[in-house]
Amino acid sequence: MLQNQKIVIIGGSSGIGLETAKQAIAHGAEVIIASRSEDKLQKAKEQLGAKAAAYTLDTTDEQQVQAFFEKIGKFDHLVVSAAETSGGSFLHTDTAQARQLFENKFWGQYYAAKYGAPNIAANGSITLFSGVVAYKSMVGSSVLGAVNAAVSSLGQTLALELAPIRVNIVSPGIIDTPSRSKMAEDARNDFYAAVAGKLLVKRVGKAEDVAQSVLYLLQNGFVTGTVLHTEGGHILT
Repeated sequence: MLQNQKIVIIGGSSGIGLETAKQAIAHGAEVIIASRSEDKLQKAKEQLGAKAAAYTLDTTDEQQVQAFFEKIGKFDHLVVSAAETSGGSFLHTDTAQARQLFENKFWGQYYAAKYGAPNIAANGSITLFSGVVAYKSMVGSSVLGAVNAAVSSLGQTLALELAPIRVNIVSPGIIDTPSRSKMAEDARNDFYAAVAGKLLVKRVGKAEDVAQSVLYLLQNGFVTGTVLHTEGGHILT
C-alpha cells in the first residue's frame, strides 16, 4: 500500500526512524530522511540506497523547519521520531534542561506538523512519537512524562483539525536503540535485563518492533487519533 508514496521521516538517520525508512522502502515507498547529524545521514543514505534522499534539519529551529517543507514540496506521510530525551529528579533538574526537553520533543514535533501538514496528500498521515512515561508514572521522568502526554494530546487534537489527513501517535516503551549508547555497556545491559524481567513479553523492545507499528499506521486508512502503545505490556505492570 506504500508503493510509490513519498514518506518524510524526521529522525530517519538512526534507531527507530532508520528502521522505519528501511521497512517503508521494502514496501515500495520513497523516503526523505532528515536529522541534525550530517555524518549519520550519509551513513543512513548508504544503507537505504537510491530510494532515499537526506537533509540536515534542526527541528528546534522553527524557520529551518518551515524552509525544509517549502523545499521538499508535496508528499504522502510524515513521521517524526526525532527527539532527545533525558530524566532526573524533579527537584534537582535544572529548569533550562526541562525547557530544552520540551524544545526537542514537543516543539520539534509541533513545528513539523504545522509546516508539514499543508504539503500532505488528503489521504496521507502524520505519525508523532509520545512514550510510555506519559501513561505509567516513573521516578525521574516527571518532565519527559509531561512532554510525552503533551505530544499525545496534540496528536489527537490534530486528528480532528487536520482531517481527512490522519494523525496518530506511537508510544514506545523501553527500546534498545543507539540513543542509550552513552551508557556504559554493563550498566545498559543490567538496565535492559531489569526492565525485561518486569515486562509481560520478558524482553525490551527493538527498533523493528516500533517501526512495524509506524508502518501499520501509515497503511491503515481507517485509523486516526489513536495512541498505539508499543511497550511489551509495560503500562500494565
